[in-house]
Amino acid sequence: MARKSNPPQDTSAVTDFEASIEALEALVAQMETGGMSLEESLAAYERGVGLYRRCQTALEQAELRVRVLGDPNTPETGSDFDPGRNDG
Repeated sequence: MARKSNPPQDTSAVTDFEASIEALEALVAQMETGGMSLEESLAAYERGVGLYRRCQTALEQAELRVRVLGDPNTPETGSDFDPGRNDG
């Protein structure tokens, strides 16, 4: 029987980003209601910082993946995306 291959690590980074951003949005909405105690607010803020960092890491991984796709031999030569540039 053929064994299913594991999804690429980048896919889990996308899934992690999406889950983290949803959790962060829900946390912010909960904090904005103002019904939390100081202790609850501090715990929520701490969790929010952790979620934010997970999102940043996932975005950095996505940027690296795009750079590698641009030129796999020298990803460090990739340039920032410029939506106003027209190469065609």
